[in-house]
Amino acid sequence: MIYADFNGSAPLCHDVVEYLKTRLEQNGPYSNPNAIHYLGSKTLRGMEKARKVCAESVGAQPNQLIFNSGASESITTVFNYLCQNPNEKNIIITSPLEHSATVEACKHYAKKGFQILSLKSDARGTIDLSELEGLLQESGAKVALVTVMAANNETGVILPFKEVATLCQKYHVPYLCDTTQLIGKHPFNFSESGIDYAMTSGHKFGALMGTGLLLVKQPTKMAPLIFGGGQERGMRGGTQNYIGNETMAVAFQSCLVKMEKLGTLRAKREEFENKIKQEFPKVVIIGESTPRLANTTLISYPGVHGQAVQIELESHNIFVTTSSACSDNEPATSKVLKGMGVSDEIGRGVVRISLSPCSNLDNYDKIYKALSEAYRKLAKVAPIA
Repeated sequence: MIYADFNGSAPLCHDVVEYLKTRLEQNGPYSNPNAIHYLGSKTLRGMEKARKVCAESVGAQPNQLIFNSGASESITTVFNYLCQNPNEKNIIITSPLEHSATVEACKHYAKKGFQILSLKSDARGTIDLSELEGLLQESGAKVALVTVMAANNETGVILPFKEVATLCQKYHVPYLCDTTQLIGKHPFNFSESGIDYAMTSGHKFGALMGTGLLLVKQPTKMAPLIFGGGQERGMRGGTQNYIGNETMAVAFQSCLVKMEKLGTLRAKREEFENKIKQEFPKVVIIGESTPRLANTTLISYPGVHGQAVQIELESHNIFVTTSSACSDNEPATSKVLKGMGVSDEIGRGVVRISLSPCSNLDNYDKIYKALSEAYRKLAKVAPIA
């Protein structure tokens, strides 16, 4: 089997599996980390050690890191904190490239009286910084936040998030950056980024599902979304998922080793893309001319259904995904690709191939062979309408 959907969710990494085996065999400690007895204190010390490891891995201070259930909760928490009063600051600046968690948050606050201003995306899958600065110059005093992601989950395109942070600092506007796809797949240092709020989900880099963290530049100025008994220094109520948080620390340590393999992975991906384009000149690589995550290829053969390609690859035990949303079983071009100006002929045909730095690089050769067979077979069928 070849699993090529790491941007969707990574399997538990080997180190996490081994850690969990040992942890379970040792039978503890299992306790409420907020209890004052010995077992509670021991559990808390383990979780705080995990917090320190996670913070160091992303270039943050331990007190800047709030453990939670994942990126969607982080995004909701920041919106809830910053979008309190539309009578004072009522503008949210976003982009058409954002994850659904951000899109839905914008829709929610639009109903509460906030004005949503969306930057344009260009054909490369990135944004125009001059357009952002123009909006900040014009409306800076009324902007509640800017939300522009660091790397797109569909295309793998890396956006100029550091430059966005610089502009937001210049105009004194809070910057929420969805770093979910970047962290673990690309070097990232929170302290050096200039970002005010960043986040990730543990399952994106090999930790347990339902784990995540929110990074806050000034945590004393943050307010919780979930109230409770003072957990996470009062920033996130509810008994902590301490074992899940420990797995994030283990996965982060594994990621630091994997980072050394990114150059090799990128070179193999480029070799794969060049071979498939040489054989099929009509093939389009989305975001090809823009800096991308080393592991990601979003590819389309115009006129060939992406879902049909996905099924063909699955018959070879190769698991990829499309970026399409489906309605009544009719494939549709995703909002991200529409924002880039991608036609339906191309947009409905995309499949996303996303591997891991630790994947066997020979997998690209096997994917190339199966994908070539799929394209030769499906190209003979009448094109999609």
